Amino acid sequence: MPEELFTCRHCGTCCVAPDISSLNKSVGVRCPHLDDDLHCRIYGRRPAVCRGYKPDGLCRLVDAPELEQRVERYLGLFGMGSSGGE
Repeated sequence: MPEELFTCRHCGTCCVAPDISSLNKSVGVRCPHLDDDLHCRIYGRRPAVCRGYKPDGLCRLVDAPELEQRVERYLGLFGMGSSGGE
């Protein structure tokens, strides 16, 4: 069965919830390149892990009105609590 394609909602969750080792960013800590409007300040030169990310069903599972809620849902799905918050 083909994987359903999703469009990025520019919600910022993938820039906060997971770790990004190439940016020395820990789980639950806001990426230093994420601005207040949830846009990447280094989008054109972002690391390969960020370039390779494709929105998927996880995005729908963590959907919530506020970034903090989305991050908590994301971490909860993987049995993690936030380690550094935003």
